[in-house]
Formats: sequence, C-alpha cells, structure tokens
Amino acid sequence: MAFVTAENITDIATKRWSAAHSPRLAELMTALGRHLHSFAREVRLTEDEWLAAIQWLTATGQISDEKRQEFILTSDVLGLSMLVVQLNNRFSPEATPATVLGPFHIDGSPPVPFGFDMSEGISGTPLFVTGRVVDVDGNPLRDVVLDVWQADADGAYEAQLPEVDEARLRAKYATRPDGTYCVRTIAPRGYAIPMDGPVGDLIRQTDISYFRPAHVHFLIEHPGHEKLITHLFRQGADYLDSDVVFGTKDQLIVRFAEKPAGPAPDGGTIGEPYLHAEYDFVLQPIKERE
Repeated sequence: MAFVTAENITDIATKRWSAAHSPRLAELMTALGRHLHSFAREVRLTEDEWLAAIQWLTATGQISDEKRQEFILTSDVLGLSMLVVQLNNRFSPEATPATVLGPFHIDGSPPVPFGFDMSEGISGTPLFVTGRVVDVDGNPLRDVVLDVWQADADGAYEAQLPEVDEARLRAKYATRPDGTYCVRTIAPRGYAIPMDGPVGDLIRQTDISYFRPAHVHFLIEHPGHEKLITHLFRQGADYLDSDVVFGTKDQLIVRFAEKPAGPAPDGGTIGEPYLHAEYDFVLQPIKERE
C-alpha cells in the first residue's frame, strides 16, 4: 500500500480522480488537482492560509442567493470570467464581441414592445438605444430577442435593492422585420462592485480599482446563431481602462449623443433632452464558430 508523502500525493490524487465515469470530468478534476497542488507548493501554503481560504469560500457561498452571485463576482475580478468568454466565443472579426455576463442577470424579464420605456418613471436622463441586429453578411434578422438590463442613475441594480420585488430596468425586446430595435431607458452610471461581502474584503487589501464604467447589458439570442452576451459602454465614461472585471472592449464603446426635446427615436416625441446611442449588433452563425 502506498501511503502519501509530500512527493507522491499529487500522483496518487490524480490517479484516483482519473477514475471519474465521464472522461471530461476525469480530465477536469485531474488537471484541477495538479494545478492546485502546484500552487500550494509554489507559495508554500500554510495551514492558517488554507483555513482562511476555506472560511472565505464559505462566506462567499453564504452571501450568495438567487439575486446575488458572489462566486460569479469572484470569477469576474480574477479575470477568469473574461478568459472563459474569450476561449468560448471565438467569433469572426465582423461579429460583435462578447463580454462577461456579470452577477446581476435575472431570468424572466418581461417581453416589451419596440420603444418601450423599461425605466418606467425611474429618475435619470432618458436614453434611447437603437440600431439593427444583422448577420455577418449584413442581412437583417427579425424576431431576435434582446434581453436588456442595467444599473440605475445611482449605480444600483434591481438585485441590490431588497425593497424591489418586480422587474426594474430590465426587459426583453424583439427586432422588427427589418432587424431594427429600440430600447428606451435612462442613462446608467458607472458603479462600484458590491464591496460588502468577501470579494470586497479581498479587494480592499489591494490598490485595485473596484469600479465598472457605465454600460448597458445585452443577452441576444436567435436560432442558428451563437448566443451573444455583451455590453454597450458609454464613450468617455470613467473606468473604461480599469474595468474591475476586465470587460471593456473598444468595439463596444458607443457615443451617447445629446439630443434636444422633440422627435424621439421611437417615432414619438419627448418633452426633455435625452441621450441617443446607436449600435448594430452582428451575430455569429453557429456553423462559422471557430
């Protein structure tokens, strides 16, 4: 019988986990074990540090619920989320690039018509986001679902407001036959990631900026095309070059043009100045995925 030593524990553990029933699970778990053991050896991990990590992970799980995903936030600030996005969304240069989902997406946003105001009276500068959804050849795509969500003018999401128990600053739009869409909302504000949990405790021990630039989230789905998870960032916003979750991309930075009261992009009129962002989303056909 081979008893473990500091020299053979990795080989023994790797062999044990190679017995996983799924070949992919065996690949994942044996690689994870090798890398974890290598990390512990490299930094000469102490027992106190190991216990502190266990306690931190426990606290991360305890603060997470259906509205708050602290483990996703952990992955985001470590850059793992964006690495996984990059590895799994190798779109053609013509397609709109993907970025992180973030911890505040909620399933079940209500479907709304073209130009619907998803802010519904929430204070802030009115913002229209318009454009088309097309394929990589420029052909318009109809009935594309755009799941949209964002922070408010104070930088808070619905999930961060315990008094809110209904849809707030989120909705599902659909493109018209010519591929056009129109989102009406308010201008979001750049914000700090939640700093009242384990991730915040860790960030405070560094000089890392814990802010995100102003942006609107989009999750776009259409049959025959890759699901697109992305943002539109406000041009000139603070923190574009220091996004704490590494999510900013040049192709996703959009001008929020200032417009006077009067005719609005939804075909109606608006009685106050507003902002207008224009962007065409380009979806990647599944068959062309690299």
